[in-house]
Amino acid sequence: MPNLVDQAICIRQWDWSETSQTVSLFCRSHGMLRGLAKGARRERGSFSGGIGLLARGEIVAVVKPDRELQTLTQWTLLQMFRRPHDDLEANLYALSMADLIQRFLPPGVAHEALFDTTVLTLEHFEAGERPAPVFLRFFFMLLRDAGHEPRCDAGEIPGGFLAFDPAAGGIVDFRTHARAWRMRPETAMTLAHVARGEPPELCDPDAVDRAIRLLIAYARTIVNDDLTTLRLAIEPRPQKRRIREES
Repeated sequence: MPNLVDQAICIRQWDWSETSQTVSLFCRSHGMLRGLAKGARRERGSFSGGIGLLARGEIVAVVKPDRELQTLTQWTLLQMFRRPHDDLEANLYALSMADLIQRFLPPGVAHEALFDTTVLTLEHFEAGERPAPVFLRFFFMLLRDAGHEPRCDAGEIPGGFLAFDPAAGGIVDFRTHARAWRMRPETAMTLAHVARGEPPELCDPDAVDRAIRLLIAYARTIVNDDLTTLRLAIEPRPQKRRIREES
């Protein structure tokens, strides 16, 4: 009998066969779950015609603790986000979210508030809002939930000596951490703003972009990888582009 019913977001998928899929799901109450959905791509099946990347649905699964790949028996589509598939900027930020979730969250650990923030962030993307501020909020919350929240209190450090030391886990005085990354006061203020749970949309857009770049550099030191998708998300683009032509 199925022993897991939960909301989930598909953050990765592979074709197992012509009719089946292997997926990584971020579940609201059960955390990360990898599963095999046999017959998922059949139109008249129990999987709404397939489990789409970045879609939110209700999953039913048979879970056996000794297995890495669980058996998925049903997927009911609840919400599909179109814009992250059509708009290049939204697409790169959404894929960055999926990459971060995959790398930082262990299997089987619930992150309900982060799940809700992930859905909210994708909804902001879908509405056509500027993705950077809401992505920054998601990014900071993910680091917090994963146990890597950066320390953002600048204390009495003068603005000209503000720096970020990934080894120390946050903002430091450059005079005592010569290898730390120098940072602007506006960037430090933006990180502190987000750490307090205040809306990042109120921050200066350039400071938001710098804060994201800093957190990407910090995350790279944690996972010891280039995080290519995140780097592409913040590369400047001369004009807005579309992934596919409007039909």
